[in-house]
Amino acid sequence: MKLIDGKELARSLRGEIAAGVAALKSEKGVTPGLAVILVGDNPASVSYVTAKEKACTEAGMLSREIRLPAETTEEELVSLVKKLNCDPEIHGILVQLPVPKHIRDKAVIDAIAPEKDVDGFTPINVGKMMIGDECFLPCTPHGIIKLIEFSGMDIRGKHAVVIGRSNIVGKPVAALLARKETNATVTLCHTGTPDVGHFTRDAGGRTRLPATCSNRAR
Repeated sequence: MKLIDGKELARSLRGEIAAGVAALKSEKGVTPGLAVILVGDNPASVSYVTAKEKACTEAGMLSREIRLPAETTEEELVSLVKKLNCDPEIHGILVQLPVPKHIRDKAVIDAIAPEKDVDGFTPINVGKMMIGDECFLPCTPHGIIKLIEFSGMDIRGKHAVVIGRSNIVGKPVAALLARKETNATVTLCHTGTPDVGHFTRDAGGRTRLPATCSNRAR
């Protein structure tokens, strides 16, 4: 089994992004802007949002962090998203999930303009991902593919096993692994799979490929 250095890859990608941002500023006078919305004070979500804000700043991007109380209504959150859709300074909108239980994830996601949906969660971007059109891809699944590419591992024709069918990780990972450029043979396991071990032991074929696990397996 090969250990993949994710930190090294992150440094390389952030350097490329910073260079791209600088070029946009100098050549077109455009500063990419990301709005991150956090509802409530979930400790893990606060940590994620802080890290995203830091990464944006280091890349020279505009970072607009909007923190809302947990009592914020669904209508108020959707209204805010729609205002950001029309804000010319904002090119990407990210609503940190999970949101409080009284707010429907789908209502918020559906309110985001597809061209600003940097999480790749809107139905239009999910559809484009499935047919291979250019679009924003879900962050964690796209990161997994980048890590595999960075490792130099050739998974074409290999048996990749994904555990979990969440819309955020499991399903998108399976779809990206099955694309022609990746060309893996994919098995998607979930709570209805009677013997997950049977499939994970077979993952990779002759050259064993570690199974990809969803953090929201179900």
